[in-house]
Formats: sequence, structure tokens, C-alpha cells
Amino acid sequence: MAVQKYKTTAVAQRTATPKKGFSITGFFSDIGSELKKVVWLSRREAVYLTVVVIIVAGVAGLVLGGVDRGFGMLVSDFFLGG
Repeated sequence: MAVQKYKTTAVAQRTATPKKGFSITGFFSDIGSELKKVVWLSRREAVYLTVVVIIVAGVAGLVLGGVDRGFGMLVSDFFLGG
């Protein structure tokens, strides 16, 4: 049997060696590099999704308010002799 030797890639070598210590400048540098990778929403998408969230929250509030009022009337009529 032949012994296979595995080559380590540059990525494996980079991730295998942890950074030593904490550097505030390195921290903010890492934040900046990560923010460059973010895919930001366009203004139109942000407005559209905000409107969708407001509508869904309003409908959910109305449904839950109706259920609450119904249970309140049920308790009032049957358990409190309303």
C-alpha cells in the first residue's frame, strides 16, 4: 500500500493558524471588509418590504384583536353570567 500525502491548500493554511491577540484596528478593518461583501437592498425594495411588513402586522393585529374580543365575550357570557 502506498501512503498518500495530502497537500494543504492556502485556504486551509490560512484558517488553521489563528490570530494572536486582539487588535481594535484589525477589528474595524474586518468589519469594513465584511460590509463590502453585503448585498444591500435598493431603495425601492426597502420601501416595498417595509409596506409589506406594516400591512402584515396590521392584519395580524386585527385578527388577534378579534380573537381576544371573542374570547372576552365568551368568558363574560358563560363564566361571569354577563
